[in-house]
Amino acid sequence: MTRADPTPPRRATRLIGSFGHALNGWRILIGGTPNARIHAAIAIAAIAGGIWLQISLTEWAILGVTIGMVFTAEFFNTALETLVDLASPEFHPLAKTAKDVSAGGVLFAAVSAVIIGVLIFGPPLLHRLSPAVVGGY
Repeated sequence: MTRADPTPPRRATRLIGSFGHALNGWRILIGGTPNARIHAAIAIAAIAGGIWLQISLTEWAILGVTIGMVFTAEFFNTALETLVDLASPEFHPLAKTAKDVSAGGVLFAAVSAVIIGVLIFGPPLLHRLSPAVVGGY
């Protein structure tokens, strides 16, 4: 039996294509943005630290949202910088302002992530390391 309505297969093809575009965006971000590679390395280290320190489910959720926040800021920053370069290949003060504000958003997200990381990892890390620190004196 054949389908009379070709819409579902086209939707599925478009959905798969959308995922392909999104994965290409990841490739572009990680491959072409040094700061994104730094964020990825720190995210991997944070995940490893969470496993090692056996953080709670709530802390995992906060960590996941925090990592997502930093990458989302980096994605938007990269997209905005690319668009600004396309729209204004020559220097323009408003283009500089747009890029600086976007980069400031990434910095804000990254600093917030560091603070959250200290709050999540600080107490269990101190607890794990305190016998070694106290025993050394």
